[in-house]
Amino acid sequence: MNWKSFILGAAAGIIGGYAVHEVLNNKLKVSPEKVLEQVKNQFKQNGPISGSWIHMEAEPYEKHQIHYKVYKGGISKNTNGSNEQFEFIADAQTGTLLDIRSLSDELIS
Repeated sequence: MNWKSFILGAAAGIIGGYAVHEVLNNKLKVSPEKVLEQVKNQFKQNGPISGSWIHMEAEPYEKHQIHYKVYKGGISKNTNGSNEQFEFIADAQTGTLLDIRSLSDELIS
């Protein structure tokens, strides 16, 4: 067997495997824009929101000894003339809210 052919085949296999891994990894995540839209829709049920943001890159998070990849973001609401701000943590795989924290209060959920 020719070593050049073997090395070329191995390199092609590694590159192909990496490409498939990246494609599958990206398809399994919910986009941060979609997560933010879902969170905004949930907050809008209790009145209008005045602003929102989301960190576009998923990061590791642990809750009750379970590891997640999450998006972190925030929502601002104007309630009775005062501005309330909340931070949220959402699962990057499903978009499910894991935590919501008021910046003026302790953990809500």
